[in-house]
Amino acid sequence: MAKKILTVDDSASIRQMVVFTLKSAGYDVVEASDGNLGVQQAKKIQVDLILTDQNMPGMDGLTLIKTLRATPQYKSTPMLMLTTESSDAMKMQGKTAGATGWLVKPFDPQKLLEVVRKVIG
Repeated sequence: MAKKILTVDDSASIRQMVVFTLKSAGYDVVEASDGNLGVQQAKKIQVDLILTDQNMPGMDGLTLIKTLRATPQYKSTPMLMLTTESSDAMKMQGKTAGATGWLVKPFDPQKLLEVVRKVIG
């Protein structure tokens, strides 16, 4: 059975690129256009990995990660930030919130797949 990945980003074009990249590699992908919808999707459908942007309306990526980390179902699920934010301070906040890793946009599809394979196979 294909591993299921939730991608959360307010940019439709980024979501489209992520979905295309992941589906081409055989992953099952669920989408959400902001953090609130991301939390709803994650509670509705158990996923193996969460990829989230930081800057989104409603709920940002760090809040999404903290919210899901607080639930037993997502305590140890890999969660990756895929964002334009690249400062060390922001990465440290991500680590504190429970982010497994950090990828900077624009992303290289091969690099994304490498990291995804590393964390969920």
